[in-house]
Amino acid sequence: MASIEIVTIGTELLLGHLVDTNSAFVASALADIGVDVYAKHSVGDNPERLEMMLRGALDRADGVITTGGLGPTVDDLTKEAVAAATGTHLELHEASLRAIEERFAMMNRTMSDNNRRQAMLPVPGTVLDNPHGTAPGFIALREDKKFVAGMPGVPREMRAMMMDKLVPWLLERFELRQTITTRTIHTIGIPESELDRRIEDLFRSSENPKIAVLAHGGRCDVKIMAKAETADAAKAMIAPVEREIRERIGYGIYGVDQQTVESQIVDILRRRRQTIATAESCTGGAISDALVRVPGASDVFRGGVVAYNNDVKRSMLDVPADILREHGAVSVETAVAMARGARRRLGADVAIATTGIAGPGGGTEDKPVGLVWFALVADGEPRTYRATFPGDRGDIRARATMAGLSAIWRYLERADANVPITPFMSEARR
Repeated sequence: MASIEIVTIGTELLLGHLVDTNSAFVASALADIGVDVYAKHSVGDNPERLEMMLRGALDRADGVITTGGLGPTVDDLTKEAVAAATGTHLELHEASLRAIEERFAMMNRTMSDNNRRQAMLPVPGTVLDNPHGTAPGFIALREDKKFVAGMPGVPREMRAMMMDKLVPWLLERFELRQTITTRTIHTIGIPESELDRRIEDLFRSSENPKIAVLAHGGRCDVKIMAKAETADAAKAMIAPVEREIRERIGYGIYGVDQQTVESQIVDILRRRRQTIATAESCTGGAISDALVRVPGASDVFRGGVVAYNNDVKRSMLDVPADILREHGAVSVETAVAMARGARRRLGADVAIATTGIAGPGGGTEDKPVGLVWFALVADGEPRTYRATFPGDRGDIRARATMAGLSAIWRYLERADANVPITPFMSEARR
Protein backbone atom coordinates (compact mmCIF):
# COMPACT_ATOMS: atom_id res chain seq x y z
CA MET A 1 0.00 0.00 0.00
CA ALA A 2 1.43 3.36 -1.04
CA SER A 3 1.96 6.01 1.64
CA ILE A 4 2.01 9.77 1.21
CA GLU A 5 2.62 12.85 3.34
CA ILE A 6 1.04 16.18 2.33
CA VAL A 7 2.83 19.52 2.68
CA THR A 8 1.08 22.84 2.04
CA ILE A 9 3.45 25.76 1.54
CA GLY A 10 3.04 29.44 2.28
CA THR A 11 3.75 31.81 5.16
CA GLU A 12 0.18 33.11 4.85
CA LEU A 13 -1.04 29.69 6.03
CA LEU A 14 1.03 29.91 9.20
CA LEU A 15 -0.17 33.45 9.88
CA GLY A 16 -3.79 32.40 9.57
CA HIS A 17 -4.41 34.67 6.58
CA LEU A 18 -5.50 31.71 4.46
CA VAL A 19 -7.40 28.57 5.41
CA ASP A 20 -5.81 25.38 4.07
CA THR A 21 -8.45 23.59 2.00
CA ASN A 22 -5.90 22.02 -0.37
CA SER A 23 -4.71 19.30 1.98
CA ALA A 24 -8.28 18.14 2.62
CA PHE A 25 -8.94 17.82 -1.11
CA VAL A 26 -5.67 15.97 -1.74
CA ALA A 27 -6.27 13.61 1.19
CA SER A 28 -9.79 12.81 -0.03
CA ALA A 29 -8.56 12.12 -3.56
CA LEU A 30 -5.84 9.82 -2.21
CA ALA A 31 -8.33 7.94 -0.05
CA ASP A 32 -10.47 7.29 -3.10
CA ILE A 33 -7.62 5.38 -4.73
CA GLY A 34 -6.47 3.56 -1.61
CA VAL A 35 -3.39 5.62 -0.70
CA ASP A 36 -2.59 6.00 2.99
CA VAL A 37 -1.90 9.55 4.16
CA TYR A 38 0.62 9.39 7.00
CA ALA A 39 0.61 13.08 7.92
CA LYS A 40 -0.21 16.61 6.80
CA HIS A 41 2.08 19.61 7.35
CA SER A 42 2.20 23.34 6.60
CA VAL A 43 5.50 25.15 6.07
CA GLY A 44 6.24 28.82 5.45
CA ASP A 45 8.16 30.26 2.50
CA ASN A 46 11.52 29.17 3.90
CA PRO A 47 13.57 26.85 1.65
CA GLU A 48 15.73 25.44 4.46
CA ARG A 49 12.76 24.47 6.62
CA LEU A 50 10.90 23.10 3.62
CA GLU A 51 13.89 20.98 2.57
CA MET A 52 14.16 19.60 6.11
CA MET A 53 10.44 18.81 6.15
CA LEU A 54 10.64 17.05 2.76
CA ARG A 55 13.64 14.96 3.78
CA GLY A 56 11.88 13.78 6.92
CA ALA A 57 8.67 13.00 5.05
CA LEU A 58 10.56 10.99 2.43
CA ASP A 59 12.17 8.95 5.21
CA ARG A 60 8.71 8.00 6.47
CA ALA A 61 6.59 7.66 3.32
CA ASP A 62 6.78 6.60 -0.32
CA GLY A 63 6.21 10.14 -1.52
CA VAL A 64 5.25 13.70 -0.72
CA ILE A 65 2.62 15.89 -2.36
CA THR A 66 3.06 19.64 -1.99
CA THR A 67 0.87 22.59 -2.93
CA GLY A 68 2.00 26.19 -3.20
CA GLY A 69 5.21 28.09 -3.86
CA LEU A 70 5.30 27.69 -7.66
CA GLY A 71 4.70 31.33 -8.54
CA PRO A 72 7.15 33.75 -10.20
CA THR A 73 8.08 35.82 -7.12
CA VAL A 74 11.25 35.64 -5.03
CA ASP A 75 9.49 33.84 -2.16
CA ASP A 76 8.30 31.01 -4.43
CA LEU A 77 11.14 28.60 -3.65
CA THR A 78 9.42 25.23 -3.56
CA LYS A 79 11.27 23.81 -6.55
CA GLU A 80 14.67 24.74 -5.15
CA ALA A 81 13.87 22.99 -1.86
CA VAL A 82 12.48 19.95 -3.68
CA ALA A 83 15.59 19.67 -5.83
CA ALA A 84 17.80 19.81 -2.74
CA ALA A 85 15.71 17.20 -0.90
CA THR A 86 15.53 14.75 -3.83
CA GLY A 87 18.99 15.19 -5.31
CA THR A 88 17.58 16.48 -8.60
CA HIS A 89 18.42 19.69 -10.44
CA LEU A 90 16.37 22.37 -12.19
CA GLU A 91 16.30 22.77 -15.95
CA LEU A 92 14.29 25.00 -18.24
CA HIS A 93 11.40 23.00 -19.69
CA GLU A 94 10.87 24.49 -23.12
CA ALA A 95 7.35 23.14 -23.65
CA SER A 96 6.21 24.64 -20.35
CA LEU A 97 7.82 27.97 -21.22
CA ARG A 98 5.94 28.04 -24.53
CA ALA A 99 2.68 27.23 -22.72
CA ILE A 100 3.28 30.13 -20.32
CA GLU A 101 4.06 32.51 -23.19
CA GLU A 102 0.95 31.43 -25.07
CA ARG A 103 -1.21 31.94 -21.99
CA PHE A 104 0.03 35.50 -21.53
CA ALA A 105 -0.52 36.20 -25.24
CA MET A 106 -4.06 34.83 -25.02
CA MET A 107 -4.76 37.23 -22.12
CA ASN A 108 -3.12 40.16 -24.02
CA ARG A 109 -0.67 40.62 -21.18
CA THR A 110 3.08 41.15 -21.26
CA MET A 111 5.02 38.31 -19.67
CA SER A 112 7.67 39.36 -17.15
CA ASP A 113 11.11 37.80 -17.15
CA ASN A 114 10.48 36.26 -13.74
CA ASN A 115 7.66 34.15 -15.20
CA ARG A 116 10.39 32.15 -16.95
CA ARG A 117 11.27 30.81 -13.49
CA GLN A 118 8.00 28.91 -13.49
CA ALA A 119 9.29 26.77 -16.35
CA MET A 120 12.38 25.69 -14.38
CA LEU A 121 11.48 22.14 -13.31
CA PRO A 122 13.22 19.25 -11.51
CA VAL A 123 15.15 16.67 -13.56
CA PRO A 124 14.78 13.70 -13.49
CA GLY A 125 11.05 13.98 -13.17
CA THR A 126 7.67 14.30 -14.83
CA VAL A 127 5.92 17.52 -15.84
CA LEU A 128 2.28 18.05 -14.83
CA ASP A 129 0.70 20.40 -17.35
CA ASN A 130 -1.46 23.24 -16.02
CA PRO A 131 -4.02 24.43 -18.60
CA HIS A 132 -5.70 26.58 -15.91
CA GLY A 133 -2.73 28.73 -14.89
CA THR A 134 0.86 29.70 -15.55
CA ALA A 135 2.58 27.38 -13.06
CA PRO A 136 3.22 23.83 -14.28
CA GLY A 137 3.42 21.09 -11.70
CA PHE A 138 6.04 18.36 -11.48
CA ILE A 139 7.04 15.03 -9.98
CA ALA A 140 10.69 14.93 -8.86
CA LEU A 141 12.15 11.42 -8.53
CA ARG A 142 14.84 10.52 -6.00
CA GLU A 143 17.36 7.76 -6.77
CA ASP A 144 15.43 5.29 -4.62
CA LYS A 145 12.25 6.05 -6.66
CA LYS A 146 10.62 7.98 -3.86
CA PHE A 147 9.10 11.20 -5.14
CA VAL A 148 7.94 14.72 -4.41
CA ALA A 149 5.00 16.03 -6.46
CA GLY A 150 4.58 19.79 -6.59
CA MET A 151 1.30 21.47 -7.52
CA PRO A 152 0.10 25.10 -7.51
CA GLY A 153 -1.49 26.52 -4.38
CA VAL A 154 -4.46 28.04 -6.24
CA PRO A 155 -7.24 25.55 -5.40
CA ARG A 156 -8.87 25.62 -8.84
CA GLU A 157 -5.57 24.86 -10.57
CA MET A 158 -4.47 22.30 -7.99
CA ARG A 159 -7.70 20.30 -8.05
CA ALA A 160 -7.72 19.90 -11.82
CA MET A 161 -4.05 18.91 -11.82
CA MET A 162 -4.57 16.43 -8.99
CA MET A 163 -7.45 14.62 -10.67
CA ASP A 164 -6.32 14.86 -14.31
CA LYS A 165 -2.55 14.39 -13.96
CA LEU A 166 -1.31 13.22 -10.58
CA VAL A 167 -3.96 10.60 -9.72
CA PRO A 168 -3.45 8.71 -13.02
CA TRP A 169 0.31 8.78 -12.42
CA LEU A 170 -0.11 7.39 -8.90
CA LEU A 171 -2.43 4.64 -10.12
CA GLU A 172 0.17 3.50 -12.64
CA ARG A 173 3.21 4.04 -10.42
CA PHE A 174 1.92 1.96 -7.50
CA GLU A 175 -0.37 -0.39 -9.46
CA LEU A 176 -3.14 0.59 -7.07
CA ARG A 177 -5.97 -1.87 -6.81
CA GLN A 178 -7.67 -0.71 -3.63
CA THR A 179 -9.98 2.13 -2.77
CA ILE A 180 -11.15 3.73 0.46
CA THR A 181 -14.84 4.58 0.53
CA THR A 182 -16.45 6.76 3.19
CA ARG A 183 -20.06 7.02 4.30
CA THR A 184 -20.92 9.96 6.54
CA ILE A 185 -24.08 9.87 8.66
CA HIS A 186 -25.17 13.35 9.80
CA THR A 187 -26.99 13.75 13.12
CA ILE A 188 -28.44 16.72 14.93
CA GLY A 189 -29.59 17.18 18.51
CA ILE A 190 -27.44 14.37 19.94
CA PRO A 191 -24.33 15.30 22.02
CA GLU A 192 -21.02 13.81 20.92
CA SER A 193 -20.65 11.96 24.24
CA GLU A 194 -24.11 10.37 23.90
CA LEU A 195 -23.47 9.42 20.29
CA ASP A 196 -20.17 7.85 21.31
CA ARG A 197 -21.88 5.89 24.09
CA ARG A 198 -24.38 4.38 21.67
CA ILE A 199 -21.74 3.07 19.25
CA GLU A 200 -18.64 2.76 21.47
CA ASP A 201 -18.31 -1.03 21.12
CA LEU A 202 -18.57 -0.79 17.32
CA PHE A 203 -15.89 1.91 17.33
CA ARG A 204 -13.52 -0.31 19.35
CA SER A 205 -14.13 -3.58 17.55
CA SER A 206 -14.33 -2.48 13.92
CA GLU A 207 -11.05 -2.22 12.00
CA ASN A 208 -12.33 -2.40 8.43
CA PRO A 209 -14.67 -0.56 8.19
CA LYS A 210 -13.38 1.98 10.69
CA ILE A 211 -15.72 4.33 12.56
CA ALA A 212 -15.14 7.90 13.75
CA VAL A 213 -17.33 10.51 15.46
CA LEU A 214 -16.83 14.19 14.59
CA ALA A 215 -18.60 17.13 16.27
CA HIS A 216 -19.40 20.33 14.35
CA GLY A 217 -21.02 22.84 16.71
CA GLY A 218 -24.58 21.67 17.18
CA ARG A 219 -24.39 18.55 15.06
CA CYS A 220 -22.30 15.37 14.92
CA ASP A 221 -21.18 13.12 12.09
CA VAL A 222 -20.44 9.42 12.18
CA LYS A 223 -17.95 8.42 9.49
CA ILE A 224 -17.66 4.84 8.28
CA MET A 225 -14.54 4.13 6.21
CA ALA A 226 -13.92 0.86 4.35
CA LYS A 227 -10.94 -0.27 2.28
CA ALA A 228 -11.49 -2.82 -0.50
CA GLU A 229 -10.50 -3.77 -4.03
CA THR A 230 -13.39 -1.80 -5.55
CA ALA A 231 -15.76 0.95 -4.47
CA ASP A 232 -18.70 -1.46 -4.73
CA ALA A 233 -16.97 -3.97 -2.44
CA ALA A 234 -16.24 -1.20 0.08
CA LYS A 235 -19.87 -0.06 -0.01
CA ALA A 236 -20.97 -3.64 0.64
CA MET A 237 -18.75 -3.73 3.71
CA ILE A 238 -20.16 -0.41 4.95
CA ALA A 239 -23.85 -1.34 4.50
CA PRO A 240 -24.33 -3.68 7.53
CA VAL A 241 -22.35 -1.34 9.79
CA GLU A 242 -24.47 1.61 8.68
CA ARG A 243 -27.67 -0.34 9.38
CA GLU A 244 -26.48 -1.15 12.89
CA ILE A 245 -25.45 2.44 13.60
CA ARG A 246 -28.78 3.78 12.33
CA GLU A 247 -30.65 1.37 14.59
CA ARG A 248 -28.65 2.46 17.61
CA ILE A 249 -28.92 6.18 16.92
CA GLY A 250 -32.60 6.20 16.09
CA TYR A 251 -34.16 9.64 15.67
CA GLY A 252 -31.78 12.47 14.88
CA ILE A 253 -30.24 11.39 11.55
CA TYR A 254 -31.02 14.07 8.99
CA GLY A 255 -28.89 12.97 6.05
CA VAL A 256 -25.78 11.32 4.67
CA ASP A 257 -22.67 12.39 2.76
CA GLN A 258 -23.30 15.67 0.89
CA GLN A 259 -26.80 16.18 2.29
CA THR A 260 -27.24 19.16 4.63
CA VAL A 261 -29.96 19.93 7.12
CA GLU A 262 -31.11 22.81 4.93
CA SER A 263 -31.30 20.60 1.84
CA GLN A 264 -33.40 18.14 3.80
CA ILE A 265 -35.71 20.94 4.93
CA VAL A 266 -36.23 22.05 1.34
CA ASP A 267 -36.86 18.47 0.19
CA ILE A 268 -39.44 17.79 2.91
CA LEU A 269 -41.27 21.06 2.23
CA ARG A 270 -41.29 20.34 -1.49
CA ARG A 271 -42.74 16.88 -0.94
CA ARG A 272 -45.45 18.35 1.28
CA ARG A 273 -46.02 21.26 -1.07
CA GLN A 274 -45.52 23.67 1.80
CA THR A 275 -43.65 26.96 2.07
CA ILE A 276 -41.52 28.62 4.74
CA ALA A 277 -40.63 32.17 5.80
CA THR A 278 -38.11 33.57 8.27
CA ALA A 279 -38.02 36.48 10.72
CA GLU A 280 -34.50 36.97 12.05
CA SER A 281 -32.92 39.33 14.49
CA CYS A 282 -29.66 38.04 16.02
CA THR A 283 -28.98 35.59 13.17
CA GLY A 284 -29.17 38.45 10.69
CA GLY A 285 -30.52 36.46 7.74
CA ALA A 286 -28.20 33.47 8.13
CA ILE A 287 -31.07 30.97 8.24
CA SER A 288 -32.51 32.45 5.05
CA ASP A 289 -29.06 32.34 3.48
CA ALA A 290 -28.65 28.66 4.35
CA LEU A 291 -32.00 27.80 2.79
CA VAL A 292 -31.47 29.71 -0.45
CA ARG A 293 -28.13 28.03 -1.02
CA VAL A 294 -30.09 24.87 -1.77
CA PRO A 295 -30.90 24.53 -5.49
CA GLY A 296 -34.64 24.78 -6.00
CA ALA A 297 -35.24 26.61 -2.72
CA SER A 298 -37.48 29.05 -4.60
CA ASP A 299 -40.12 26.30 -4.70
CA VAL A 300 -40.58 26.52 -0.93
CA PHE A 301 -38.93 29.66 0.45
CA ARG A 302 -41.29 32.64 0.45
CA GLY A 303 -38.86 35.17 1.86
CA GLY A 304 -37.42 36.57 5.06
CA VAL A 305 -37.32 39.71 7.17
CA VAL A 306 -34.18 40.73 9.05
CA ALA A 307 -35.81 42.74 11.83
CA TYR A 308 -32.88 43.97 13.89
CA ASN A 309 -34.50 47.19 15.02
CA ASN A 310 -37.69 47.29 17.08
CA ASP A 311 -39.27 49.71 14.60
CA VAL A 312 -38.84 47.08 11.91
CA LYS A 313 -40.29 44.39 14.16
CA ARG A 314 -43.38 46.57 14.58
CA SER A 315 -43.76 47.83 11.01
CA MET A 316 -42.73 44.77 9.00
CA LEU A 317 -43.78 41.94 11.31
CA ASP A 318 -46.64 43.53 13.25
CA VAL A 319 -45.06 42.86 16.64
CA PRO A 320 -47.29 44.74 19.12
CA ALA A 321 -45.63 47.68 20.84
CA ASP A 322 -46.86 46.52 24.25
CA ILE A 323 -45.06 43.16 23.84
CA LEU A 324 -41.79 44.92 23.10
CA ARG A 325 -42.35 47.33 25.97
CA GLU A 326 -43.35 44.74 28.57
CA HIS A 327 -41.14 41.80 27.59
CA GLY A 328 -38.34 43.27 25.52
CA ALA A 329 -37.02 42.36 22.08
CA VAL A 330 -35.32 39.22 23.41
CA SER A 331 -38.24 37.26 24.77
CA VAL A 332 -40.43 34.31 23.93
CA GLU A 333 -43.36 36.64 23.40
CA THR A 334 -41.50 38.70 20.81
CA ALA A 335 -40.19 35.59 19.05
CA VAL A 336 -43.72 34.21 18.68
CA ALA A 337 -45.06 37.54 17.44
CA MET A 338 -42.24 37.79 14.89
CA ALA A 339 -42.92 34.28 13.56
CA ARG A 340 -46.64 34.90 13.33
CA GLY A 341 -46.04 38.19 11.53
CA ALA A 342 -43.67 36.58 9.02
CA ARG A 343 -46.08 33.73 8.33
CA ARG A 344 -48.97 36.11 7.80
CA ARG A 345 -47.13 38.82 5.87
CA LEU A 346 -45.27 36.41 3.58
CA GLY A 347 -48.07 33.89 3.15
CA ALA A 348 -46.10 30.84 4.30
CA ASP A 349 -47.18 27.55 5.82
CA VAL A 350 -44.30 27.56 8.32
CA ALA A 351 -42.29 30.43 9.83
CA ILE A 352 -39.25 30.53 12.11
CA ALA A 353 -38.16 33.52 14.19
CA THR A 354 -34.95 34.23 16.12
CA THR A 355 -34.19 36.95 18.64
CA GLY A 356 -31.25 37.03 21.02
CA ILE A 357 -28.15 38.70 22.42
CA ALA A 358 -25.06 37.92 20.35
CA GLY A 359 -22.77 40.21 22.37
CA PRO A 360 -20.20 41.08 23.30
CA GLY A 361 -22.28 43.61 25.24
CA GLY A 362 -25.95 43.98 26.04
CA GLY A 363 -26.34 41.06 28.42
CA THR A 364 -27.94 41.14 31.87
CA GLU A 365 -28.32 38.65 34.68
CA ASP A 366 -31.75 37.63 33.41
CA LYS A 367 -30.79 37.83 29.75
CA PRO A 368 -27.11 36.94 29.40
CA VAL A 369 -25.00 37.19 26.26
CA GLY A 370 -25.69 34.08 24.20
CA LEU A 371 -29.38 33.88 25.03
CA VAL A 372 -31.53 33.20 21.95
CA TRP A 373 -35.25 32.58 21.66
CA PHE A 374 -36.68 30.66 18.72
CA ALA A 375 -40.31 30.40 17.72
CA LEU A 376 -41.75 28.15 15.02
CA VAL A 377 -45.30 28.81 13.88
CA ALA A 378 -47.41 26.59 11.63
CA ASP A 379 -50.84 25.09 12.13
CA GLY A 380 -51.64 24.71 15.82
CA GLU A 381 -49.79 26.14 18.80
CA PRO A 382 -46.38 27.77 18.37
CA ARG A 383 -43.28 25.83 19.35
CA THR A 384 -40.73 27.85 21.26
CA TYR A 385 -37.15 27.09 22.15
CA ARG A 386 -34.71 28.77 24.49
CA ALA A 387 -30.94 28.39 24.26
CA THR A 388 -27.85 30.01 25.75
CA PHE A 389 -24.82 29.53 23.52
CA PRO A 390 -21.16 29.93 24.49
CA GLY A 391 -18.47 31.72 22.49
CA ASP A 392 -17.96 35.07 20.85
CA ARG A 393 -20.41 36.93 18.63
CA GLY A 394 -19.61 34.86 15.57
CA ASP A 395 -19.88 31.58 17.50
CA ILE A 396 -23.23 32.54 19.00
CA ARG A 397 -24.70 33.55 15.64
CA ALA A 398 -23.41 30.39 13.93
CA ARG A 399 -24.74 28.12 16.68
CA ALA A 400 -28.08 29.94 16.67
CA THR A 401 -28.36 29.48 12.91
CA MET A 402 -27.76 25.73 13.19
CA ALA A 403 -30.20 25.54 16.10
CA GLY A 404 -32.85 27.35 14.06
CA LEU A 405 -32.40 24.95 11.16
CA SER A 406 -32.53 22.07 13.61
CA ALA A 407 -35.84 23.34 15.01
CA ILE A 408 -37.33 23.51 11.52
CA TRP A 409 -36.12 20.04 10.60
CA ARG A 410 -37.33 18.50 13.86
CA TYR A 411 -40.79 19.98 13.38
CA LEU A 412 -41.06 18.84 9.77
CA GLU A 413 -39.62 15.39 10.40
CA ARG A 414 -41.65 14.52 13.47
CA ALA A 415 -44.04 17.18 14.75
CA ASP A 416 -45.45 15.33 17.73
CA ALA A 417 -45.18 15.35 21.50
CA ASN A 418 -42.54 12.62 21.59
CA VAL A 419 -39.83 14.48 19.71
CA PRO A 420 -36.55 14.25 21.68
CA ILE A 421 -35.44 17.64 22.94
CA THR A 422 -32.25 19.01 21.46
CA PRO A 423 -29.67 19.16 24.29
CA PHE A 424 -28.66 22.75 23.57
CA MET A 425 -32.27 23.99 23.45
CA SER A 426 -35.12 23.69 25.89
CA GLU A 427 -38.60 23.52 24.40
CA ALA A 428 -41.77 25.02 25.77
CA ARG A 429 -45.09 24.82 24.02
CA ARG A 430 -47.38 27.80 24.27
